Amino acid sequence: MENNTSTIHLDVVLDSNKIPETIHWRAAEGGVLNPAEAKAFMLSIWDLKENAALRIDLWTKKMMVDEMNDFFFQTMMTMADTYERATNQKELADEVRSFSKSFKQKMDEEMKKNQL
Repeated sequence: MENNTSTIHLDVVLDSNKIPETIHWRAAEGGVLNPAEAKAFMLSIWDLKENAALRIDLWTKKMMVDEMNDFFFQTMMTMADTYERATNQKELADEVRSFSKSFKQKMDEEMKKNQL
């Protein structure tokens, strides 16, 4: 049986205070052959030994609050899609989507208040 390997490569450049300045990633199997710049990433891994979710959440100094709001909304919506595909629990996935839309509306309202 043939063993296929897929690699996702992340490079994070930190400033002297260990705050991310730049993030680049590439994934040849996904068609991203050359390093692409990103302002943030969230990586969740299920640790088999610990039976727990491990996370790495990083964002650069260039990431604006409105971008972070969009990033969270889109991430929560795609998490609902992933959950539905993995579990066939459409009703629960729809609850996550509904919460995400409500959360987005509140984020937008907060942004408007802060711009006044």
